[in-house]
Amino acid sequence: MRRHVLIISAVACCGALVPSLAAQEPERRDSLERRVAGLEAQIDSLRRLVARLAAERRDTTTASGELSALRARARSLVPDEPSDTTPQEFALRSRSLNQLNPELSATADVRARAFRPGPQRNNVEIREFAISLQAPLDPYTNTKIFASFGAHVEIEEGYAYWTGLPGGVRLDVGRFRQQAGELNRWHLHALPGTEFPLVITEYFGHHGLVGNGVSLYAILPVASPGHGVHELWGQASLADNETLFGSGGGGLSALAHVNNFWQLSRSTYVQLGATVLYGENPDSNVATRVFGGDVRFTWRPPERALYRSFTVRGEGFAVRRRTAGLGETRYGGYAGAELQLSRRLYVGGRFDAVQRLDGATHVWQAGGYATWWQSEWVFGRVEWQHESVPGLSGARDHADRLVLQLVWSVGPHKHEAY
Repeated sequence: MRRHVLIISAVACCGALVPSLAAQEPERRDSLERRVAGLEAQIDSLRRLVARLAAERRDTTTASGELSALRARARSLVPDEPSDTTPQEFALRSRSLNQLNPELSATADVRARAFRPGPQRNNVEIREFAISLQAPLDPYTNTKIFASFGAHVEIEEGYAYWTGLPGGVRLDVGRFRQQAGELNRWHLHALPGTEFPLVITEYFGHHGLVGNGVSLYAILPVASPGHGVHELWGQASLADNETLFGSGGGGLSALAHVNNFWQLSRSTYVQLGATVLYGENPDSNVATRVFGGDVRFTWRPPERALYRSFTVRGEGFAVRRRTAGLGETRYGGYAGAELQLSRRLYVGGRFDAVQRLDGATHVWQAGGYATWWQSEWVFGRVEWQHESVPGLSGARDHADRLVLQLVWSVGPHKHEAY
């Protein structure tokens, strides 16, 4: 039994010594290797001695004493572990002021047009150069600012918003594109076409409906996922949209929009929305009511989402603008579709029909387009538009327009389509 104890103890001593050697400094490695070789030779010698004494049935106490001395010598070669086990922390000493800067992006929208009938004038248009600033202000608040440089400089949007308020409500304060239907919220360079539909430009102005005020957004609770997702917006702003409320802007307007979303399958979904707006402008003695509805159907198979999709959308509005208590209700709307043929190529078309606010004039327009995405940052588009308006003699006048559009963007905003 003593023989087995001596052999096992010697081997364990050597095993404890070898890992410690791996941690020694390179300049001591050679000398330690020589010491280990010597210790291994002594262990072999002790093994032979123990085997011989055991065969002769002699006392192995002397060999055990030599093994104890060998263990003590091995321990002396192992360095003491450091007493300070506090974890070290490393701090970045380089300057990091750029981490405090907002996300900055820029978008350019350039167009070339040809008309029939002529004359051909102002064929090339720098539609806009847009600068976007986005940043979190603190753990509770974010901000977005969009400035447009075209024929004149304007703040297209500039607002701060708070998320995670009680009830999951989001609060926006500042200047923002209002949630009237679906496309009014989109920025011009992100539209599925070169321009807003006629019903938006005719009833809300060339830039759409933009308000200065406050907005509340919330997702309504539902009983189960199969009942869809229902969103609600409530917005209050100045009644300073000249198309809807006339000149001035001393009054207020209120808007409510509800959007209902249902996932029909893995590849398809449908959404339905409704909009109500009312505002008064005492400066021009105008009171306006707007009722709208929108629908969208999208097919996008998950396994081919980058290459195939199809969307059909439409919106309709009824606007009643009364001046001094007098005014008629006007109607307008559009229907359009877009088909994705490959990862880079989209084709689409749209039909618009609208009654103008300043009379019963009925205008309609039809067109088609093709969009080629060179990359995520650059796309080109060609669009043909045919417009029909009432003429002076009672007949309708027709006009055609060919538009070439080039849009490029840098920064995180890119072609954000809300």
